[in-house]
Order: sequence, then C-alpha cells, then structure tokens
Amino acid sequence: MPTFSELGLGVDVLKAIEALGYQEPTPIQQQAIPLLLSTPTDLVALAQTGTGKTAAFGLPLIDQLDFNSRDPLALILAPTRELCVQIANDLAKFAQFAPGASIVPVYGGAAISTQIRSIKQGAHIIVATPGRLIDLLGRKAVKLHNVNVVVLDEADEMLNMGFKEDIDHILASMPEERNIWLFSATMPPEITRLTEQFLHNPVRVEVARAATTASTITQGLIATHSGFQKRETLRRLIRDAEGFKNAIIAKV
Repeated sequence: MPTFSELGLGVDVLKAIEALGYQEPTPIQQQAIPLLLSTPTDLVALAQTGTGKTAAFGLPLIDQLDFNSRDPLALILAPTRELCVQIANDLAKFAQFAPGASIVPVYGGAAISTQIRSIKQGAHIIVATPGRLIDLLGRKAVKLHNVNVVVLDEADEMLNMGFKEDIDHILASMPEERNIWLFSATMPPEITRLTEQFLHNPVRVEVARAATTASTITQGLIATHSGFQKRETLRRLIRDAEGFKNAIIAKV
C-alpha cells in the first residue's frame, strides 16, 4: 500500500497529514489523489460516505492552489449545511501549513451579510450549498471567473434534494477552462446526464465500501415457517423486549 508521501503531495500538505495523525491513504485516496495531482482532468469518483473522499479531493486541491490570489479559485458544492461546515473544517486542517489559505462555507440558515463580508475579505475556496450560492450570484456578491476546480460532493444527494436546476445554472455560468471533480455514491441517470453535459472526457474511479455492522449492534436469527409465525414471533419480541426505546422493522 502506498504512503501519502508516495502519492505526490507537497511538503505543506504532508505536514498537515502528519499533524492529523493519518496513517495510510484509503482506497479512494490512493486512486484519486495521484490522478488529480498529475494533470488537469475531470473526474467521476464513485465512493460511499465514510471512505475518506473529503481528503481525496481536499488534499490535492490544497496542494495545487495559489493562495496569493484574493479571488475564489475553487468551488465545492454540497447538499447540506452540515456537510458544508464539515468540509470547510477539514480543508482548514489540510491547509494549516499553507500560509494565507482561506476557506469560506456559505449555506442557508445563516446571515448572508456575514457570508458576503467573509467572501469580500478573500476566499480561495468557497464551500456552498447550491441554493445559497445562487442567492450570492444573484446579488453579484461572488465572482467565479477565476475558479478552475469545481467539486460536486454527494452529487446524487444534491439531485435527490431538488438542486438539479441550481447545479445546471451554476455550472453553466462557470469558465469553460475549469475542471469538475464529481463524487457520488451512486450513478443514477441524472448523474450520467450531468457528466455528459458538463464534464470533458472524465477519468472514472470507483471504490466499493465493505459492508460492516456497528459495534453497538448485536445480530441474531429466529427461524420461522409461515407468515403467521413471523408476525406472532415479532409481536412476542416487541412485547417481551426490554431496554430499547425505538425499533426499525424492515420487510426483506
């Protein structure tokens, strides 16, 4: 297994990785980081949440940006406020030894005036929900003409949440000379349409996460022989069980 230093990352990013205590790159990091460092390219990466994909795009992004500029150089779109904040926090840790790096999260539910002020003070990387970015573009509070990398994180979730038109509008307003790194857990038809419309000869990587069970879950099996016995067994389990407040019953 390659080490982080063997993936081609620079000294400042490697210092941050050491400070964070990262030991070995995950499979998606092993595949994506060398690709994104080697040459400007569009990327489609299929990876589940929890596979280390924020570092897979965040580390090469921090490694390549010129933080002497005051204009936004990279844009990351994410479906929720919580994910925006998480990504921005992670990127700030990756950039802790990169002097002058500025990462600004923008999302709904917070004062837009404060976010506009943060962008005007200088934002190299903007991490945004699509709806809030549309608001900022409408107010001419953000300029994307120098952005050369756009990351779509949890792209399938953004489309499921109804952001299709917003994403189309944002990508259509971007400079022609830019790269799109698309990360998604699944590849539904709408994601395929998005890649065909906006990405140019993308490289594709895919990592399947092994199925695991949380350590706090105990699994068991009760064999029954008919629909009636299943329902009756379930009633008895619910009636006699102790020590739990909630349950999920799934029909398989």
